[in-house]
Amino acid sequence: MTRRWGLIPAIAALGTLFIVPAQEPAVKTDAFITAETSGILLIEGGECFSDPAYDPGAGEPIVLYTPCAEGADNQSFGFVHVPDGPYDRAALAAFAWRGCGARFAELWGDSKDSSLDYYPIMPTAETWADGDRDVMCAAYRPSGRLTGSVLPAPG
Repeated sequence: MTRRWGLIPAIAALGTLFIVPAQEPAVKTDAFITAETSGILLIEGGECFSDPAYDPGAGEPIVLYTPCAEGADNQSFGFVHVPDGPYDRAALAAFAWRGCGARFAELWGDSKDSSLDYYPIMPTAETWADGDRDVMCAAYRPSGRLTGSVLPAPG
């Protein structure tokens, strides 16, 4: 018994002990990143980037360009141009998922065995009002980070 009780002062001297749960993978929907997320408009086709993270200097969540070779959360694999018209989020989301899904299938096939998934990054009502009609398509690995570019080599 003496040995057990001897640990309590040692633990108390170290301060509060916190157990941090494993971070759950992000659910990447058409609302995960939008055209209004700081930094996303700086990402070009084929470039890799981080998931949004709060930046105290910016005072908001931002995404950052990340060299694909260094590992990244996402990679842009194309853009889908949306026809002009009134902003309708539901119709835009359906169009974005179809368009990015077709581009994903062109690049990686429509196999359900792929370790990759995709999501669209859409204009918002505010960016739409400013003339934004482009959807960015982003690939990611649900099981973890990308370890390099996932784009197929040109054939």
